[in-house]
Amino acid sequence: MSFDRDFKIIRKKFENENIHERIRLGNNFVDDFIFGDSNSADIPINALRVIFNIISIISNEQFRPEDRPKQLSLFDEEFETENNLFASMKIRNSKISPSGSTKQVIEAYEFLAKFKMGWYKSVNSKGKEIKTFGGLISTPSYDQRGFTSFLISSYWLKKLIVIPVYNYILYNRVYNLKNNKHILFAIWLSKIPEKGTILKLSTLNKKFGLNYKTSNDFCFKFLKQVRINLNQFSNVSFNYKYCSDDISILPYLTERIVDKIFVSESKERLEITYRLNYFKRKYQLKETEFSLFSNQYRNVPQTRDLIEKAYRNFIKTNRKNKLKSSDFSGEYFLRELQKFIIEHYQTTKMGKLLPKGYPVIIQIEHC
Repeated sequence: MSFDRDFKIIRKKFENENIHERIRLGNNFVDDFIFGDSNSADIPINALRVIFNIISIISNEQFRPEDRPKQLSLFDEEFETENNLFASMKIRNSKISPSGSTKQVIEAYEFLAKFKMGWYKSVNSKGKEIKTFGGLISTPSYDQRGFTSFLISSYWLKKLIVIPVYNYILYNRVYNLKNNKHILFAIWLSKIPEKGTILKLSTLNKKFGLNYKTSNDFCFKFLKQVRINLNQFSNVSFNYKYCSDDISILPYLTERIVDKIFVSESKERLEITYRLNYFKRKYQLKETEFSLFSNQYRNVPQTRDLIEKAYRNFIKTNRKNKLKSSDFSGEYFLRELQKFIIEHYQTTKMGKLLPKGYPVIIQIEHC
């Protein structure tokens, strides 16, 4: 299972086997790739597992442009400068076929390599048109036993990473739900407004590749089973009713799943708040000094991790030099911590690719 890699420029390699309980699906990707045409609802379940794992791998790189405009320009500089730029990644085969079927793994990658294959164009910030050929993935191959590696085009990578609008999806949904159309319905449901929507039977049949003759059949042969599964395995389920050919879908949060997530998230938010209060109190940070640091620490998980590693180096260095960390306060502390952030960032893979892409916790001209 391999293809010619000629004329493809590999700009970045993603390596991350961490599993996220929830993943973020950008609406642009959902609209363009998953529901872009009438054939979209036929994406096999193992191919959906590939997609979910790709998103899990790149989760730490995802961002909303309005939150991190600098990151958008860095992505543009990295991936939107030349034609046919790609990133490489690999996924453990058992994540695609838990049963260990090599045939299922091959079919999943072949589907995604061929699905919506074509030339795609985007325009970078300088107005230059960038062209990429292929499907979501290219050149899948067994470079390492137990894994399949592949390339993902800059065009689709941007739709997965740069997510102005997104919805959370439970990662395990592609393992708990056995019917691919149920998963696709759940993805579509996550985009439905709280007030619900009303669609024609013909529209729903086309969207999910179904062929029910009546609304009654659609509701009780398809929607009823989907609802049972989502009540058990999803954070969002739905009620439904029909009148003639009009079918109403009204989403709601499932209490059991939501409570579990809420408790987990509440605990994390509480821990973050305690930690920020510790920094603010110990280093006598004023509100104006604290604002940018707090925003970066609270809202960007990868930056929070980088700050903590930099802080440990800060403490270690002070002890080595027989200094008290509490001797640093206010802006002086943030300046010192910024130096350690830059030092640690530049040792990372991202730092080597984008040396000036480090997070900024204090507005200063020189660090």
